[in-house]
Amino acid sequence: MKLAFPENLYVLGGIGAFVVSVATVPIWRVWAKRIGMVDDPGHRKIHSTSIPLAGGWAVLFAIAAVLGAGVIAVKLGFFSVTGAGGQDLLNYGVSKRGAQLVVILAGALGMAVVGMLDDRYELKPAWKFGGQVLIAMCVALAGVRITLFVPSLTFSLAITVLWILTVTNALNFLDNMNGLCTGVGIIGAWACGWSAAVQGQYLVASLAFVTCGALLGFLPYNFPKASAFLGDAGSHLVGYLLAVLAILPHFYSRNVQNKWAVISPLVILAVPLLDLVWVVALRTRIGQPFWIGDTNHISHRLVRRGFSKTNAVVLIWLMAVASATIALVVFER
Repeated sequence: MKLAFPENLYVLGGIGAFVVSVATVPIWRVWAKRIGMVDDPGHRKIHSTSIPLAGGWAVLFAIAAVLGAGVIAVKLGFFSVTGAGGQDLLNYGVSKRGAQLVVILAGALGMAVVGMLDDRYELKPAWKFGGQVLIAMCVALAGVRITLFVPSLTFSLAITVLWILTVTNALNFLDNMNGLCTGVGIIGAWACGWSAAVQGQYLVASLAFVTCGALLGFLPYNFPKASAFLGDAGSHLVGYLLAVLAILPHFYSRNVQNKWAVISPLVILAVPLLDLVWVVALRTRIGQPFWIGDTNHISHRLVRRGFSKTNAVVLIWLMAVASATIALVVFER
């Protein structure tokens, strides 16, 4: 079947990121082991051997490589096969949003670095949170922000930073079993990509499907048995990307007339957000600092109820699929 613009962008981007991710995870695993970036067995750990924290860097590299190759291809005119007007639209889109894309990728790198430092040195909460705030603020100042129809720059910056911090930490908290954060990231990226594609936002959709492909390429190394982990670098990256992908589409526009579409990102990401709310509320109630990990996440509770770890993860994936489907079918019609 011959695909036309923009569907060929989505397919090429997704498959390209998948291939790069699959091919480079072993290289990143060697690198992680060489520099001592491994997760050793210990308290609250479910593995018995040291696992390299290579996933986040493999995913980020795949995304950056494919997007970089795509921009070069656009500049050189390689996408003339996309059909009438396709090349012009791509040139226009890259020229108008190229700087914003650079900022998004820089933010992704920044979040991965913060996570890597936490993996390596167990950063104090204030330093970790401060790094997240700085990155989120830079991204918001670059124009990637929420408005909620409130004509106030201060409000827009504040709500955007809060959103990025919340989603980033929700995915960071959720990364507690093999494949869990990766799978939820795939589902969330796919839903954001589908939403953007339906609205004709081809650049946003392409970024989402590239992210989806990169995570899919890592998944076989992470589930059901893990030979590599995302690490905090990876979970920070996944959370940040989902937060940004939820901001970029216009959930209330001429093409989306449902006034409730503005809450679509909350529904798409309901599973990690509800898990975050639950554990933070519980830890606060028992007088435990909310940033100190425990085994009260939904995944742990399912295992205590008799599910295997693999089945618990699959069940949570299905919950994420259900919430994303509700968002796309009910809130964006």
